[in-house]
Amino acid sequence: MANGKISRRAVLGGVAGMAGLAAFPALAQDGTTEFIQPASAVRNNISSFRILQWQDYFDNTRNGAILADTTSRALHFWSEDQSIYRLYPTSVPLSEELTRRGFTTVVQKVVNPTWRPTAAMKQRNPEWPDMVEGGAPDNPLGTRALYLGWPAYRIHGTHDTRKIGRRSSNGCIGLYNEHIQELFELAKVGTQVRLI
Repeated sequence: MANGKISRRAVLGGVAGMAGLAAFPALAQDGTTEFIQPASAVRNNISSFRILQWQDYFDNTRNGAILADTTSRALHFWSEDQSIYRLYPTSVPLSEELTRRGFTTVVQKVVNPTWRPTAAMKQRNPEWPDMVEGGAPDNPLGTRALYLGWPAYRIHGTHDTRKIGRRSSNGCIGLYNEHIQELFELAKVGTQVRLI
């Protein structure tokens, strides 16, 4: 600890010490702790894990609420009755041009989704296949996907764990497969989603 602030190693060490929490590997916190990253640190692939309050982003938690924070690279989930809160590290869009912000909802839940690149993605990456079957080990959508009310936008898993904590997606919010599997069970069609 330097200058009264918590270092990255201290935060990660503290997170590792929370293995007994109910939501591990997701972070379950009681709302009393805020992790502060030193101003001198360079953030390459670590999320700024801090508890957020749903009231600051939603009018209510009807059907549950998901907040994807593209700056801190973290996803927050609150259950409808507010008895469950989860915080997950995410991957976020590569650039501002690919980033969508605002309100939407979960419109579909898919196990082992099939991936098809959009026309814009194929234009940027012509070597990409036209489709990757669901369940394939190289499927960019991982094992589960929550389809959003915006065409081609999803909250999904990834087999490439190097992407988490980074600007690495073509617009979607990516989670570790273990985390999307947990979120998939918690969320439902109609769950509110906000990207900031």
